[in-house]
Amino acid sequence: MAKNCLTRAPLLLRLLGSKRDPSLTLNPSLNHFHSSVENPSPPTIFPLISKPTHAPPCPCCNNRGFLSYPSRLFSSSSSSPPTSNVVIVKSEEQFNSSLQKAKDESLPAVFYFTATWCGPCKLIAPLVEELSKKYPQVTTYKIDIDEEGLQNILSDLKVYSVPTLHFYNNGTKASEVVGADVQRLKQTMENLYK
Repeated sequence: MAKNCLTRAPLLLRLLGSKRDPSLTLNPSLNHFHSSVENPSPPTIFPLISKPTHAPPCPCCNNRGFLSYPSRLFSSSSSSPPTSNVVIVKSEEQFNSSLQKAKDESLPAVFYFTATWCGPCKLIAPLVEELSKKYPQVTTYKIDIDEEGLQNILSDLKVYSVPTLHFYNNGTKASEVVGADVQRLKQTMENLYK
């Protein structure tokens, strides 16, 4: 039975501890794991590792220096997760057409004004993504206030701080949340779009 190189990570053995899959063995000279099973089940640590890490090439499996994990290791079930409806707005023209569409077609929409440097924006970003999956009928438009050409829109809409979220329902602005108020954000989404 062929051995499969799963990963190279010196700290992985310590992280796995007693939860390590018994079919995995550490090759101490190469500092990575091999599986004696043809299709190994993933150890519990793999979901905790999210980004590839640079490592030297592996002589026994020809890994080219990056840890790679087959996508099946991350899936917990055979069904695919719901996709989010987050649209990145990059220009004034794109914003105006999105706002006009939400108004004219009475579509449910959230306009999420954010900035890359904003700490509270980073705090609620995962929640905004999660809510966009929970309410797939609602399109979330993510607008970075530092994009060129958006300053006129911001002053017209009176967006003076970030994060700011404008909620549209039935063609009109139904609510607004300013700041990283998680509870109010969840409650507003539930009240308007459930």
